[in-house]
Amino acid sequence: MTVRFASDGAIMLEGVCPVDDAEPLRQLLQTNPGAAVDWGACELAHTAVIQVLLVAGPSVRGFPRSAFLRDWIAPLFA
Repeated sequence: MTVRFASDGAIMLEGVCPVDDAEPLRQLLQTNPGAAVDWGACELAHTAVIQVLLVAGPSVRGFPRSAFLRDWIAPLFA
């Protein structure tokens, strides 16, 4: 799975995050409201995953590997 809860308390997005990751991400964000999302290892993310992040508004750390995510989506969290 490309969405997981890390031992440091962050929610990790890794690799290619497909649409199926949107619901587990939403659940992790709801059950861990103060958790940061680390997407430094994220290569691509389905728009549903991005929408969950935008609605939940967690603190986001790191920069995704994808130039599109880094250049166009990451500034939305700054």
